[in-house]
Amino acid sequence: MKHPRPLILCATLLALPLLASAAGFELSSLDIAPGARLAEAQVFKGFGCDGGNRSPALNWHGAPAGTQSYAVTVYDPDAPTGSGWWHWVVYNLPAATTSLSAGAGDTAKPMLPAGAAQGRTDFGRTGFGGACPPPGDKPHRYIFTVHALGVPKLALPADATAAMVGYMIQANRLGSATLEASYGR
Repeated sequence: MKHPRPLILCATLLALPLLASAAGFELSSLDIAPGARLAEAQVFKGFGCDGGNRSPALNWHGAPAGTQSYAVTVYDPDAPTGSGWWHWVVYNLPAATTSLSAGAGDTAKPMLPAGAAQGRTDFGRTGFGGACPPPGDKPHRYIFTVHALGVPKLALPADATAAMVGYMIQANRLGSATLEASYGR
């Protein structure tokens, strides 16, 4: 009987370049400090919250080799829904994109790169929706993620839900980088 170790070793060695390239993928923001509380600018305006509802500036570098496009998501895993809450879903960002300006999630202002699209959030519409956890709840975590994708474009309908976009992201993701902040009221 042949030993499976050479096959495992070979597979591991082939995967190392992918792991190494994904390890240098980083997301940062001038508007959000890792682990810090979100500013009022990133708080929703509605549902009892009175923030600026402005998406933060985001910058990334070190994407894995083979990246053909990006998607950006903002997710609150602590929302009392049983499935979390999607605050922002942007996809079909061209491979040359390495940042989004503050306010890029405002659908009334064309600040996204040509060809980029925004999916429907759990607020029931497209565009950035800021933090707005229930009063008295523990502070919620907001996970900002840039996803490097191995396809130039996700073929999705204009009214795609966050779940549909998420499915396509997962199916085509080469790597991701995250930045987490919190907010409570």
